[in-house]
Amino acid sequence: MDYATLKAFKPGEFEEAAAGYRTMGTAAQAAKEHIENTVATGMRAALKGEAADAAQRQLQAVAKNFHYIQTECGVISTALSGFAYDMAAAQRKLEAAVEDAGADGCTVNGDGSVNYPAGRKPGEEKDAAGGTVTGSAGGNATSDALERQAANIHPNPNFGKAVGYANRIAEAVREATDADTKWEPKIRSLQADDDLTVSDRDWTDVTSDTAGVRESAGGYLGTIKPPPANDWPQDNANWWNGLSEEQREAYVSMHPASIGALDGLPSAVRDDANRIVLAEQRAARQLDYDAWLRKEPQHFKPYISPVTGREVKGATVPTDEWKAWEEKRKQLENGYKGMDAIQKRFDEHTGESNRPYLLGFDGNGMGRAIVSIGNPDTADNVVTYVPGTFAKLESIDEDLARAVRLQRRAERVDAAHSTASIVWLGYDAPQAILTDATDTKWADAAKEPLGNFIQGIEEANHRESGVHQTLLGHSYGSLVAGETMSTHIDLPVENAIMVGSPGVGVDHAKDLNIPPDRVFAATAANDLINVAPPPARDPLSPKSYWDLFDDHTIVHGTDPTSDDFGGQVFTVPAGKLPGEDGEIMPAHSQYWDTTPLDSLARIVTGGRP
Repeated sequence: MDYATLKAFKPGEFEEAAAGYRTMGTAAQAAKEHIENTVATGMRAALKGEAADAAQRQLQAVAKNFHYIQTECGVISTALSGFAYDMAAAQRKLEAAVEDAGADGCTVNGDGSVNYPAGRKPGEEKDAAGGTVTGSAGGNATSDALERQAANIHPNPNFGKAVGYANRIAEAVREATDADTKWEPKIRSLQADDDLTVSDRDWTDVTSDTAGVRESAGGYLGTIKPPPANDWPQDNANWWNGLSEEQREAYVSMHPASIGALDGLPSAVRDDANRIVLAEQRAARQLDYDAWLRKEPQHFKPYISPVTGREVKGATVPTDEWKAWEEKRKQLENGYKGMDAIQKRFDEHTGESNRPYLLGFDGNGMGRAIVSIGNPDTADNVVTYVPGTFAKLESIDEDLARAVRLQRRAERVDAAHSTASIVWLGYDAPQAILTDATDTKWADAAKEPLGNFIQGIEEANHRESGVHQTLLGHSYGSLVAGETMSTHIDLPVENAIMVGSPGVGVDHAKDLNIPPDRVFAATAANDLINVAPPPARDPLSPKSYWDLFDDHTIVHGTDPTSDDFGGQVFTVPAGKLPGEDGEIMPAHSQYWDTTPLDSLARIVTGGRP
């Protein structure tokens, strides 16, 4: 990079290119959505059989291609905008230096050197001749002091001015050179392989590309106001509405996980962002799994009899190394089961009414996901279901199936109104009954994010008549729901439903900040949650042992199905006996069977069970 190149540089051309990639990304997004939500759903409704299944797989591959194009176009657009921004900043410095030099009687040559005119210092008898100076960039205290000394010694007072302008020009050229050096390899690397298959490696390259561009585009991204620190849904919505389309797309491309987690933003925006995160993390998990498979150690070794101490001919046992390897293999496999379950909903929905929206996603740790069946931004009724003990990403498929069944039944019960049914696995649930599930710390950590999510639904739903919201807690999830409602006085929830509840953290339905006659609870007769005792308050007090036989206390407060709680109890079937079908607590999972489901659907749509 030199003076002439920087002077002739046209940032607008790169900004136009960035706009072109944004347009291409928007077109790819529209194509993906058309395939997923019109073509594929139409075929699923009309066609069955092997040929139809094969066509669906091809459509999914094409949609995946468009999704990849959309994502990469966003990254490329941001990179070009970042490069144009850095170069324009350097060019503005150059132009300012040239203009200031001209106004001060100096002229800038084609190589960036500066001519200064003849001049006379006070007290001198004649003018000192003019000359030419070449600037240097990146000065320090020592070099600056030497330049000032040289200017003071020099007989021409214009010499020091010219050196200052020349240095400013050199500094601008240096900044442009640094920007060019920084961006050239990053922009050059933003290219896909030359096939029509979007591989897992392609998606992990997106992750790498995004990180590289985000690091380099600090100047450009710094011009975009960041989301509010308080994470309040209304403030989030105001922030989003205050951004230009270019700024929105740049922020989504560089920070998809952050955008996907912002309560109060439109569901379509969160869904787009979270599906980028889902695709990238699913690809990374698959590559980790494939790499681990290649490390499989020797499976079997000869069996040594513990009696004789000799090898038993023809008998083998797994090696210790293989058993450790197999345990890790299962962990890696489980790591993407939940991701595949979510993707399955996108691949199998049959229309706009049951279209899934991914409103939150994090594949790390036990994993978290928030999935809505139906669009909560346009729905008349929204029910948010909080699963309980043992819930985690790898086993989310059953929770999603429950949400699907409830959404379908609610729209049958009230065909005149639309319903969105949400699984809110936005917290780390306890993973053991006798230890974790007796502790409130999981609910304590979940009540704030759940409250923000519910507020965000209200903020993003712009129906004039408002949205009718229900919070449904199952098992430990009812404690999460109860704590959330009791600590948020103005939470926009009309109904609360607690099924198979170990207590909701309060003593009375009125403590949930909604009318007690809109707090509904049910526990199946054969659900072992009925025999869960309250924690002993004082081991030395006889009353603590009487609590074991009390008909209204339970692990986390007053049993919501007791008269003392003051809510509305509805009837559900007794359910299967403990141990039936090989399950310890089968009745604990039967609240989405036909009869209870009818009651849930009627409550969700504003009726009575």
